[in-house]
Amino acid sequence: QVQLVESGGALVQAGDSLRLSCTSSGLIFRNYAMGWFRRVPGKEQILVAGVNLTGRYTYYADFVKGRFTISRDNTKNTVYLQMNSLQPEDTAVYYCAASRRAATGPFQYWGQGTQVTVSS
Repeated sequence: QVQLVESGGALVQAGDSLRLSCTSSGLIFRNYAMGWFRRVPGKEQILVAGVNLTGRYTYYADFVKGRFTISRDNTKNTVYLQMNSLQPEDTAVYYCAASRRAATGPFQYWGQGTQVTVSS
């Protein structure tokens, strides 16, 4: 059974940083591209960042470029999302996902999410 477990979400103030982690089990992690999505109630889920199998290729949504960094450690079956200069509009539930195809999907497996709340 595939499991993706996110951690690191918190309540922070504008300008703060957070690092999210997503640890996988039940799949061969190095064979999957990984992505981080976020969802705000009433809005569509958005791909925030993605990383390919080796970590050499990354994708970022325009609104996080220069602030967020995605990385992975294949020895730990973990993908990270470093988030700097957080703003209230970054408030969302953040999900990690695994794709057999590419850093931009499609994604086959999803975690349960971790809440990030940024106060002004």
